[in-house]
Amino acid sequence: MHKAFAPPGEITMAGPLVIRPEFEVSDLRKAEIGEVARPLSVFERVSNINAVRKFTILLSLVVVWELYTVISKVEPLMFPTFSLTMTALVDALLNGSLLAKIWISIEVLVIGYAVGVGLAAVLTMFAVLTRIGSDFLSTITSMFNPLPAIAILPLAMLWFGLGTMSLVFVLVHSVLWAVALNTHTGFMSVSETQRMVGRNYGLKGIRYVCKILVPAAFPSILTGMKIGWAFAWRTLIAAELVFGATSGSGGLGWFIYENKNDLRTPYVFAGLFAVILVGLLVENGIFRNVEVRTINKWGMQK
Repeated sequence: MHKAFAPPGEITMAGPLVIRPEFEVSDLRKAEIGEVARPLSVFERVSNINAVRKFTILLSLVVVWELYTVISKVEPLMFPTFSLTMTALVDALLNGSLLAKIWISIEVLVIGYAVGVGLAAVLTMFAVLTRIGSDFLSTITSMFNPLPAIAILPLAMLWFGLGTMSLVFVLVHSVLWAVALNTHTGFMSVSETQRMVGRNYGLKGIRYVCKILVPAAFPSILTGMKIGWAFAWRTLIAAELVFGATSGSGGLGWFIYENKNDLRTPYVFAGLFAVILVGLLVENGIFRNVEVRTINKWGMQK
């Protein structure tokens, strides 16, 4: 290490000492400043927009769909083209039948989702504040979380009849365990330092949960709410298919079932496309905005 400062020409164990040239510029007028910030090209600026990237993926899937149906010349009754599906979707939207079915499904979904999230909050708070509550939540979650919500639909129809209450019951089951499990996991992952800060401020009970645990575990809570929403939405569509077969009424699931019976495959695909569109709107219009305004803003997630 000390040989680095030896005079030029000195012979070392590794051979002649080579002096590294210095890059010091004494005359600042001759100094050159490299490229500090390179302006982005139009393609780079556009590709950095999240919505543009997702739209490109969707457009690619649409192109593959249309090319497959045109090239393979598949029977439209079995697999309609994208253009036929869009024609059916626009027609169903303009005559109001599809919008009415979507609104019916959304109303039931909001009720079931709200009740499920509320019960999950109560159970999780009980689990955090008491030891018996933690044992109860872990046991009950292990029992009912693997049980498909649609599997209890026959019991719901037996107990509550062919109405909204049966749908709400299965929706609560699909939402409750996913939200409770993720929320409880998030609470258990809160660092001891943050917990000690809350205790030093004298926070106890519900105030301790709301001011310390909820903000620290919000990424897990939001993840559980998104999973619960996805479970609830697909459970609702499946349940409405059964209600459509039994009572002749329902929401978006009944729209799909009715057109399937009439062999109107483009309208069946239009209903499925509507299910996907509602999912995308909720995911990117609600949950994504909440994520940007909370988790990303707080620096908890990149």
